[in-house]
Amino acid sequence: MARFTLPVKIGLGFGLAGLLLTIVGIVRGQVPLAPLNMAIALLIGGGVWFVVAWAVASAAVDVEKDLGE
Repeated sequence: MARFTLPVKIGLGFGLAGLLLTIVGIVRGQVPLAPLNMAIALLIGGGVWFVVAWAVASAAVDVEKDLGE
């Protein structure tokens, strides 16, 4: 995990949170129990949270780097 940059680490953390929340939704019956539906829900849930968190963290790191120069 030491090889990952800070934005990737943040993205992975939020992606895992998105996966956990998607699993809770599946268990509560919010997603049809077809395997493809569950796979797409997990991909969207974890993927969107990862991408958004990574993008925000990357922008914050870039701003901090620019302010330091």
